[in-house]
Amino acid sequence: MKDMTIDLTPQEQDFLQSARQMGREAGEVLKKHFRRRDLDIEDKGSAYDIVTEADKGSERIILDYLHSRYPDHAILSEESGDDHRQAQYQWVIDPLDGTVNYSAGIATYCISIGLKAEGETLMGYVYAPSLDEEFWAIKGKGAYGPYGRLEAKGTTELQRAVISTGFPYDKATNPDNNLDRFAQVMPRVRGIRRLGSAAMDLSYVAAGWLDGYWELNLKEWDACAGELIAQEAGAVVKRYRNDHGICIFAACPGIAPALLDLVE
Repeated sequence: MKDMTIDLTPQEQDFLQSARQMGREAGEVLKKHFRRRDLDIEDKGSAYDIVTEADKGSERIILDYLHSRYPDHAILSEESGDDHRQAQYQWVIDPLDGTVNYSAGIATYCISIGLKAEGETLMGYVYAPSLDEEFWAIKGKGAYGPYGRLEAKGTTELQRAVISTGFPYDKATNPDNNLDRFAQVMPRVRGIRRLGSAAMDLSYVAAGWLDGYWELNLKEWDACAGELIAQEAGAVVKRYRNDHGICIFAACPGIAPALLDLVE
């Protein structure tokens, strides 16, 4: 992380350092297993939704740390679910966001760690091990990345925008699978990318590397950390539907109204 002087409280600094330690230790596990043939890939209900031994190893690192350092905090994690503990703080963990990429040997994947305080996201941290890049935000304190403070300064013209999206795991059985919105947007923008990691999509919007992003049917662990990072960078961020999981939209202010009209 680039050296920066940021006015964090001791508690915020503690939480951020914990997220960094967990993320980097878990990242070493992911790098160790990356592109190995013994990933032990399992389906989680369909061929499109999978888990690997690396997901589980990364999660073990993070959960062991949290249980030791913050035994009274609640945890929501993709592979272990919700511990249903009533607590002031809840950690929201995706130990490997971009599992399909990872299992295929594609280096676009990350670890996503969010922290909620009484239901409101206080901190978001995203670490991409293959790139050794961190993105993070503390509520009210801005968002930061590999080159310093993040600003979602994208284009003001939709036709010049490079955006990203994704498709839900039930795309083969549910006709509400984002293909119609994709078809509406594609002719109107410079390009659409499919990164395969919601946390990285949101972080890239925050950094200004993507002009916008939308996706349907996410889970809280997909969106929690990256959503705060994008918000603190000045992006327009909205959960815009409540009938198909978490439907997330994020874009630089210059194209947000026009893009949202196409995807809502």
